[in-house]
Amino acid sequence: AALAAARCADRLLAAARDLGSARWEAFLAPIPERLRDAPPGELRSVARRGRAAFGAKDSIADVLPWDDAMAFRDALDRLLKLLARREAVEG
Repeated sequence: AALAAARCADRLLAAARDLGSARWEAFLAPIPERLRDAPPGELRSVARRGRAAFGAKDSIADVLPWDDAMAFRDALDRLLKLLARREAVEG
């Protein structure tokens, strides 16, 4: 799930660069690598950081391609659910 989210983040990062959106490029730059390399205990914070890009007043989906943004959001939500299940099983 983290790798799927990282691939979505890669697409959004490329779109931010292509569109010249320095703000979203800076925000997204560390996320794909962290999703790939973070230990399981840190993935929740990385996913929440990515999910923070979807605010009510200011959303990444307002600037970058909507389909890619929604795919990223959905991938992060799947990852967060998976992590919650894992934590519930482990106690």
